[in-house]
Amino acid sequence: MTPRALAGTHAAAFTQSRPWTEAEFNDLLQNHFTHVVGNEHSFALIQVIADEAELLTIATCPQMQRQGLARARMEEWHALAKTLGARRAFLEVAQDNAAAISLYETCGYRPCGLRRGYYVRENNQKIDAVVMECDLT
Repeated sequence: MTPRALAGTHAAAFTQSRPWTEAEFNDLLQNHFTHVVGNEHSFALIQVIADEAELLTIATCPQMQRQGLARARMEEWHALAKTLGARRAFLEVAQDNAAAISLYETCGYRPCGLRRGYYVRENNQKIDAVVMECDLT
């Protein structure tokens, strides 16, 4: 996937907060620790360093949601992270994103921290981020 395609999918999926730009995706993909799985309809961008992996972002086009694509991306990136030596995985999610939290919990994630006011919505409302962790072994 190109940075432009990633940015397009991200913009379609992230309507409550600022989506990432093509330039931001381009910069991230220049890092050899950063990897992407998926396609133009649904992708996950991760970073694997030593024995830890982090989900940087995951996005699915709105018209393709509720078809199991996000779950498939989670399984794909977990498999890739394990292949690259990761034993633990982390992510952060907006506290008001019940659908994503439910997905992550079904994938084995449990809360391990909180970042107060981490996300800023269009109306300048600040939303806490729940930090979640999963054992990949």
